[in-house]
Amino acid sequence: MATSDMWTYSDETIGDVDLTGFSVEATDGKIGKVDEASYEVGSSFIVVDTGPWIFGKKVMLPAGVIGLIDPTDETVFVSLTKDQIKNAPEFDEGRYRDEGYRGELGGYYGSRAGTGVTDRPL
Repeated sequence: MATSDMWTYSDETIGDVDLTGFSVEATDGKIGKVDEASYEVGSSFIVVDTGPWIFGKKVMLPAGVIGLIDPTDETVFVSLTKDQIKNAPEFDEGRYRDEGYRGELGGYYGSRAGTGVTDRPL
C-alpha cells in the first residue's frame, strides 16, 4: 500500500458517515469501537478504543486499512488481524496530528504490521 493511499479512505462516501461509536471488526473478530474519526484528505484515520480486549489500549488506524463500512450495523471492517492491532504502537494523544508520528505508524501499517504483505487488496 502506498503511503499516500494509507491515509485515504478507499470509499469516498465514508466522509458522509460519522464513524464515532461504530464497532470495529478485524479479519478475525471484533476489536473495539471507534473513539474518533478524521476525514481530512490524505490524512484520514480512526482511533479505536479496544476496551477490555487489550486492557483499554487505543490505537490509531490509517483510513486505508478500512475495507468496508456497514452503516446499518454500525460496523467498520479493517484488513488487519487482532494481533496486528494489539502489537500496533499505542495511540499518542499528544502527537497524533504530527506528520512524524504518522510516518512511524505508516512504517508499521505499510508493512501490514510485519506480515511482509504490502499490497493485499482490502
